[in-house]
Amino acid sequence: MTDNASLAARRDRAVPRGLASSTAVYAARADNAELWDVEGRRYVDFAGGIAVLNTGHRHPRVIAAVEDQLGRFTHTAFQVAPYESYIELAEKLNARAPFSGEAKTILLTTGAEATENAVKIARAATGRSAVIAFTGAFHGRTLLASAMTGKVTPYKRKVGPMPPEVYHAPFPTGIDGNTVEKSLAAIQYLFAADVEPERVAAVIIEPVQGEGGFHVAPTEFLEALRALADSHGFLLIADEVQAGFARTGKLFGIEHSGVEPDLVCVAKSLAGGFPLSGLIGRAQLMDALDPGGLGGTYGGSPIGCAAALAVLDVIEEEGLLDRATAIGERLRRRINAFAAAGLPVANLRGLGAMIGFDVTNAAGETDGAAARAVTGAALEAGLILLSCGTKGETIRILVPLTASDDLIDEGLDIVEASLAKVSGKVDA
Repeated sequence: MTDNASLAARRDRAVPRGLASSTAVYAARADNAELWDVEGRRYVDFAGGIAVLNTGHRHPRVIAAVEDQLGRFTHTAFQVAPYESYIELAEKLNARAPFSGEAKTILLTTGAEATENAVKIARAATGRSAVIAFTGAFHGRTLLASAMTGKVTPYKRKVGPMPPEVYHAPFPTGIDGNTVEKSLAAIQYLFAADVEPERVAAVIIEPVQGEGGFHVAPTEFLEALRALADSHGFLLIADEVQAGFARTGKLFGIEHSGVEPDLVCVAKSLAGGFPLSGLIGRAQLMDALDPGGLGGTYGGSPIGCAAALAVLDVIEEEGLLDRATAIGERLRRRINAFAAAGLPVANLRGLGAMIGFDVTNAAGETDGAAARAVTGAALEAGLILLSCGTKGETIRILVPLTASDDLIDEGLDIVEASLAKVSGKVDA
């Protein structure tokens, strides 16, 4: 009989330990915001494949679009025999780009490809080489993406040296004295001590940090970065890989600020569970490289394009922007009630349905071990729940936007019980 334990043993023999999994639950099937493991146990899914399933597991519109595409062709390589769905998806993303003027889009496969191609285009367009990123940032696991990621363990450990000319400034979390003023002063320090602004090609930022702890980039900070970019001639890159496609209540997280980026990295929920990423940018920038300078064998897969076109339709037709806002309000009410009841909750934050909060220990300090204990207790009770943050101290909620209120409440009940269990408010 195949069960979780036997699959775990096979995994240990066959898969490198560097590929970690948050749970030891081996999936057998899933539907919308529910998942069943190989032993038949049901789980409420508050992870959504790490923000990939804003439209839920196996949305009928997405599946129908993919099945239709499977009946025609699965791959040609866009560089060999292009196809209309790629062009149509690029047109729709261009029309929705969070900046004024003409846009163009390249479609890829992974989020790391999107961030790395953003740097390639920024360097080609500006003739410069340096990149500024932020502490706590996550931009992918390939080598340049790892260099831009603002966390050593586990992403950079043992694999140095990192590619050069990547510099980090503090992200203004508003916690532990990390203010907008300090972050901007740190960038000026970089300009004085490490890299002249005339050598900077781009600054890359997540409008809401993902792995870094669901910290929202303050509007005044994004405005200041836009002003610095304009003043010194470098580009502003918005990494929307986790925040994009309705999660925050806008199609792109940066839209909340009104600040216009030059390049926008997208992936995750773009294609409803199928591998697809992209880079949307100002047209004149996107044309900076010569033919052949961009691409990838699987980039813009026809299967992914079909899925993504359906996802965009679902977001519009099912009102998922408003739904994300409503879910976020529901989550905030409950989590604030947890804190009022004396449960170990601090620093509630986020935009729309991209909500996070820190777990504290008996001393009132944010605590990664305590957050891991909460996710473990939740899993035992039937909820898939993820942590994040620079110390793993943050619980993040990424429930599909198509989930019902009843299912969300069921998951929140488990979160509450898990917090109570870990804090000793109830018997273990």
